Amino acid sequence: MEASFWHQKWQRGEIAFHQNQANALLVAHFEKLNLRYGSRIFLPLCGKTLDIAWLLARGYQVVGAELSEIAIDELFQSLNLKPQVAHNGTLLHYSAKDIDLYVGDIFDLSASVLNQVDAIYDRAALVALPAEIRNQYASHLTNITHVAPQLVITYEYNQALIDGPPFSVCEEELKRCYGTAYAMTALETRDVEGGMKGKAASTETAWLLQKE
Repeated sequence: MEASFWHQKWQRGEIAFHQNQANALLVAHFEKLNLRYGSRIFLPLCGKTLDIAWLLARGYQVVGAELSEIAIDELFQSLNLKPQVAHNGTLLHYSAKDIDLYVGDIFDLSASVLNQVDAIYDRAALVALPAEIRNQYASHLTNITHVAPQLVITYEYNQALIDGPPFSVCEEELKRCYGTAYAMTALETRDVEGGMKGKAASTETAWLLQKE
């Protein structure tokens, strides 16, 4: 899936994937990561998610990666923060108190730029990527975060009825991506209200991934 696809989505305001409140599975299960107050949480492909405000309000530091500059501008507006903006190689670095967001291709984000990560919260990254890119993404993510523990949210539905994104990612697919680096625990599965885009019954599962 080309970067232009996501740029066009944001330019047109076609962001049905954006939730207007903190994700319920995040709220219910974030404590399972057993993090210290002030820990630094990485959100890959974060968009302008309100999950960031939820994390900041609870005293965590947030670092994120996002392709769309529109999304990050709107995020900082929603947080009532004026960021400092600087170039870092091919990436733009938006920063304010307790928050660092990098705009550009996540595959251009290195461990040295990302710096310390205590945990990863992936609500919208793995499921946004087509199957042929997921292994590359998972390998890159584990490398730049040094196999930080993860809270990952996936969907399962019949893609013969409707295609993604968000894509259906089953347990076997998650194991293919992360099974060599992490032990995986399913924390909770919920039905998606109204199904996937109103066209296919879908479940949503929160997974805890911990280094083997």
